[in-house]
Amino acid sequence: MKHNLMTLAFLSAALGPMAASLPAQNDIPQPSNPAEARIQKEVRHELAMLPYITVFDSLAYQVNGGTVTLMGEVTQPVDKSDAENAVKNIEGVQQVISKIDVLPPAPMDEQLRVALYRSIYGYPMLEKYAMGVQRPIRIIVKGGHVTLVGVVDNETDRNVAGVRANAVPGAFSVTNDLQVHPS
Repeated sequence: MKHNLMTLAFLSAALGPMAASLPAQNDIPQPSNPAEARIQKEVRHELAMLPYITVFDSLAYQVNGGTVTLMGEVTQPVDKSDAENAVKNIEGVQQVISKIDVLPPAPMDEQLRVALYRSIYGYPMLEKYAMGVQRPIRIIVKGGHVTLVGVVDNETDRNVAGVRANAVPGAFSVTNDLQVHPS
């Protein structure tokens, strides 16, 4: 437990606050219903404002009328409850369905996360993605298996991030689910 708290403190100090990498407002298909569009906009805002979501967490959502479905993976149980609570208080939201998975705590996964972060965000070609608060490349590690999610500018950046992740020792597998932002 003490080791996990120290690792968390190290990550917090080294990586700083990072918000969820949510799609840009222009990338979300806009519903024809104005009330649903407003809910969608507010859900995006509330999830982006969650203070403890890091580059190692991934949140997504779907709005269908007054029902909001939350999806993704988080490293801390409090992040799941924070996301649920933030969304359920939005005017017009009648039901919140949470499909957010809490990743199991594992020291090896924590070490792998740090190594992956350094390998990807420390590489000169990918440093531009470390700018700003919202990191577009999300690094999800579960039992030594790595999934990269988010949005990058071009296919080359997508491939380089995948190669950098595959080069990190200790990763059993790497799934590159990065999307290329249409120009």
